[in-house]
Amino acid sequence: MKLDSSISAVITGGASGLGAATARALAAHGVKVALFDLNEEKGEALAQELGGVFCNVNVTDDASVEAGFAKSREAIGQERILVNCAGTGNAIKTVSRNKETGEISHFPLDAFNLIIQINLVGTFRCIAKSAAGMASLDPIDGERGAIINTASVAAEDGQIGQASYSASKGGVVGMTLPIARDLAQEFIRVNTILPGIFDTPLLQGAPEKVKQALGAQVPNPSRLGSPEEYASLALEMCRNPYFNGEDVRLDGAIRMAPR
Repeated sequence: MKLDSSISAVITGGASGLGAATARALAAHGVKVALFDLNEEKGEALAQELGGVFCNVNVTDDASVEAGFAKSREAIGQERILVNCAGTGNAIKTVSRNKETGEISHFPLDAFNLIIQINLVGTFRCIAKSAAGMASLDPIDGERGAIINTASVAAEDGQIGQASYSASKGGVVGMTLPIARDLAQEFIRVNTILPGIFDTPLLQGAPEKVKQALGAQVPNPSRLGSPEEYASLALEMCRNPYFNGEDVRLDGAIRMAPR
């Protein structure tokens, strides 16, 4: 797909981190961008910077997502690109024992379900609604659209306390190929990126020593990944018409230890 001003894109989680870097990279090629996020202050500021549109969207809410797509399509037209970056995580062991009392507790199911709803169901909700719109377009050079999802290396080597996060991201990996096959006859491609340890807002509040220690775990290059490196791969997945149905680790060759 040629990236230029004739193309529109929706980026979920687009107000910061991986989503913001991808929005900037797409806008630098002239692509019109819509940012779906809950952070109105950052989202509006970035949309203004990029000449795009901000949509306050909660990916767990069907009506919110519908309203987001309606607003973005009215402002910049039907998107041919969807990049799913909205997501979150938690760190709770399946079973925990209180060291002082010996009391045993289990992972609260509502906390487990919340991560599944945001990371997995929210991603699929946006895919389904975006793909339905893409399918209405005329193909350009044999393509109607490209969808990029964000999983995590935790989908394959999740750490202690990451049961919900790993399950949600593993689900994103698991559905990539069947969705790509579902959408093949509509000429819509689907790929997923599995980032390793990236310098995103989740880590920016950590002490510099902690970030350096995390980066040192990466074999090569021994540092945190930058959001721009994620954006670079996302753009290649958009541009290369033979890139389809793939789950690609972007992690400096790291394999996560249990903790």
